[in-house]
Amino acid sequence: MSKNSFLKGAFILGVAGIIVKILGAFFRIPLGRIIGSEGMGYYQSAYPVYVLLLTISSAGFPAAISKLVSEKIAVNDYRGAHRIFKVSFIALILTGIVTFSILYFGADYIVSYMKNPKAYQSMMAISPALLFVPIMAGFRGYFQGRQNMTPTAISQIVEQLFRVGLGLYLAFVFLPKGTEHAAAGASFGATSGAFVGSLFMIIMYIANSKKIKRELCYNSSKRRESTKQIINKLLIIAVPITIGSAIMPIMNMIDAAMVMRRLQDGGATYLEATKLYGQLTGMAATLINLPQVLTMALSMSLVPVISHSFAINDMNKAKTDIKAGVRVALLIGLPAGFGLASLSTPIMQMLYPKEPSSVGQILLFLSMGVIFLSLIQTLTGILQGMAKAYIPVVNLFIGAMAKVIISYTLIPIPWFNVKGAAIGTVSAYIVATVLNLYYLKKNIDIKFGFKDFVLKPLLSVIIMSICAIFTYNILYGLFGNSVSCLGAITLAGFVYGIMLLLTKAITKQEILMMPKGKLIYKILHKARLI
Repeated sequence: MSKNSFLKGAFILGVAGIIVKILGAFFRIPLGRIIGSEGMGYYQSAYPVYVLLLTISSAGFPAAISKLVSEKIAVNDYRGAHRIFKVSFIALILTGIVTFSILYFGADYIVSYMKNPKAYQSMMAISPALLFVPIMAGFRGYFQGRQNMTPTAISQIVEQLFRVGLGLYLAFVFLPKGTEHAAAGASFGATSGAFVGSLFMIIMYIANSKKIKRELCYNSSKRRESTKQIINKLLIIAVPITIGSAIMPIMNMIDAAMVMRRLQDGGATYLEATKLYGQLTGMAATLINLPQVLTMALSMSLVPVISHSFAINDMNKAKTDIKAGVRVALLIGLPAGFGLASLSTPIMQMLYPKEPSSVGQILLFLSMGVIFLSLIQTLTGILQGMAKAYIPVVNLFIGAMAKVIISYTLIPIPWFNVKGAAIGTVSAYIVATVLNLYYLKKNIDIKFGFKDFVLKPLLSVIIMSICAIFTYNILYGLFGNSVSCLGAITLAGFVYGIMLLLTKAITKQEILMMPKGKLIYKILHKARLI
């Protein structure tokens, strides 16, 4: 494949990924306003279980299928490529049936263990999605292996649009019947999205079937791999990816399995525990995940850059790129974390006006997690580029163990309640970040200067936060919460940008690494700000 077609494919998938991320992130805000913290408690009990089973059944397969199909096509073995697709497709359908059965028939046991019986309907509504997503995974891997990224990109957007649109609509329609019914309607959005997405991929396959049949007639290889050989090759690639992808869902499952039980162990009623759990996972945690759109893009861009430097043994270039990547992660994570902390209660009251002001405290305790999550994602990309992909997986697992201990201890204490789970989550991110940095420095001799990496960015966000709080307090008496909050956020962003330039906390190279970096640098340079 030519460089241009590769870049075109990466661009198509990148744009689709950003659209999907944005749709998914903002889905929770209107949903929370429709079904409230109680409904979010039911929805969030079902969703992490679904995501974990989905990750196990299909997370690593698209990449594995894509790699194996691409290798076959490279030597004109089109029959071999199509056979890999057929074998993997059958395997994916079987794993889909197994995971669907676990969730559908085990839903009653799962919600009983969680002490959240009203989440049963949500689990039943979302379980059929496990039958359809593996189908999409099979087709996506096959098309990607054929260097055709468009079907994957469009199917991702179509799937998410139906998930968000129908999910919100059904939540609104079923709300009069009870919040548990509304939460189930929102959960069914995932099923409808998966069904429509898989239907789209089938249509795309049929549309390309004539071309595929012609290729099979001109096959150059007569060697035929056995089903066992193909499955072994698939598993060798897919299993490590699946393990890595499963860590975050496992951490969310820890909350789903532990929080409701421990809250009730600490004396909270079932309804109180449900609302607190919904506020934590369905409302506050949603905002913590928003900056991932930028840091994930940064992480993905670092992998090939670092890989190339290591391949040609250019350690100076590798160190320069690593430092730039870490600094950009800090420049994204620090203002997001401090900004959410400074205006935690106003932000939550603006987004969820029906919820008590105490929900802002949950966001306050979670807010610093943004900084370390940004670093985790960036360091993961760096370590993957260094061919050390297993290190961040192990470190995040160690962090998850720390989360279990801290959350289990703090949640039953009435003052902490779900804030104890928030502390556990942030602690997990801190542990994983410190371990990633340790192994990074162990594998490559690199130093991060205190002045450039900590002092300058920290000074910028502290002044930004002071301006945000000051602005909000001045505007609140005149315009109320929402306008004051938006005004404070806008001014804070402007102040942060100015402070970065004044303190010289950002360099040309780091600006160029950001999304639309060339355009940003061009504007700043013309304005003589850099």
